[in-house]
Amino acid sequence: MTAGFQATARTSSEARAVARTQTLLKGRDGIGTVRRTTLPGGLRVVTETLPTVRSATFGIWVQVGSRDETPALNGATHYLEHLLFKGTSRRSALDISSAIDAVGGEMNAFTAKEYTCYYARVLDTDLPLAIDVVCDMLTGSLIEAADVDAERGVVLEEIAMTEDDPGDCVHDLFAHTMFGDTPLGRPVLGTVDTVNDLDRDRIARFYKKHYDPRHLIVAAAGNVDHATVVRQVRKAFEKAGALSRTDAVPVAPRDGSRAVRTAGKVELLDRRTEQAHVVLGMPGLSRTDERRWALGVLNTALGGGMSSRLFQEVREKRGLAYSVYSYTSGFADCGLFGVYAGCRPSQVHDVLKICRDELDRVCAEGLGDEEIHRAIGQLSGSTVLGLEDTGALMNRIGKSELCWGAQMSVDEMLGRIAAVTPDDVRAVARDVLGHRPSLSVIGPLKDKQAARLDEAVS
Repeated sequence: MTAGFQATARTSSEARAVARTQTLLKGRDGIGTVRRTTLPGGLRVVTETLPTVRSATFGIWVQVGSRDETPALNGATHYLEHLLFKGTSRRSALDISSAIDAVGGEMNAFTAKEYTCYYARVLDTDLPLAIDVVCDMLTGSLIEAADVDAERGVVLEEIAMTEDDPGDCVHDLFAHTMFGDTPLGRPVLGTVDTVNDLDRDRIARFYKKHYDPRHLIVAAAGNVDHATVVRQVRKAFEKAGALSRTDAVPVAPRDGSRAVRTAGKVELLDRRTEQAHVVLGMPGLSRTDERRWALGVLNTALGGGMSSRLFQEVREKRGLAYSVYSYTSGFADCGLFGVYAGCRPSQVHDVLKICRDELDRVCAEGLGDEEIHRAIGQLSGSTVLGLEDTGALMNRIGKSELCWGAQMSVDEMLGRIAAVTPDDVRAVARDVLGHRPSLSVIGPLKDKQAARLDEAVS
């Protein structure tokens, strides 16, 4: 049984009649120009042209993630990501992988809380192949029962691998600490129980519901021609019968549902590890909050590098941890701000006290002007350096279209960062760091140590 799109009698000429193309960002001498074409069925194609390179990255973003799962379906989005590599009516799993390997390309996918992405990076001359393979996977997956059963073991091994890495697992625990048993609080990979309960029919229904062209963003960056990419994508999707609904419009960016977050909660997972892994954090900002630029500067100054406060206080001055950093996560309607550290179990309370003291100090006093200016420079540099390959460019334009429905130039991003003032940083520090924190810990803490964890969130 084919789980993919079903062909219809509508002609390709009818489909072409409703395609709409816009230039979203004008580059210099054609370099960095971003265009969007909306095809029938609500499918959007965005490209960024960089003719000075010899590579291209092609990706398809899907507006579905673990946040869209019911408790019984937890892990279905990630499971489905695996299954789309298992074969279509035109290609076997080996055909899919060998096609890209044969041209020296790279192909992969990832699943997050609010979206999924499939992509391939190839030489520019091999872009038509990448488009054909990835589009075939997205529209023509068979999702055979035998493949579901075979891949179950692979997904369970991935869950086991994550659980064997407490430095990774503690972030899943922190999401649960903050959001509880809700879609944002449950792990993207699912659990052993939920993955074992998923069957072919449930996953196929999930695929049919969410992999609709209205929910898809096609993104390509590098030495690409927009019109050629659109033509090739349109051909692939029309072949699958996916562009027949000429009245369909793209879904709007997700607006969320105001997730409930907790404060002052402590969760401890007792593991026989060499280190204790801790995340101390509180509610952050949504990805659309205009204060996110100031929060980015605050995060960089607090724990974003070797000169940051937390790195200096915890590692450099006291030698209490090898890894210590802060981070932000922004969702459609909410966010998280967290501080991570890995240390010897006997020193966990010293580390937590230093981190809490620094958060409280910055909340009350703000950051110095020199710290802020240094953080602005660091954030600006890392933003540009992080966009030096076609994969990063594809991620930027695809995620921007999916999450914001708009594109922002690098110059505009740098301008937003540079415009952050000390008052902006002090205000967002009060707003975010003023919340009572919650705490997640993985490690072999003794009873007396565990009993004292509440001190960090009181």
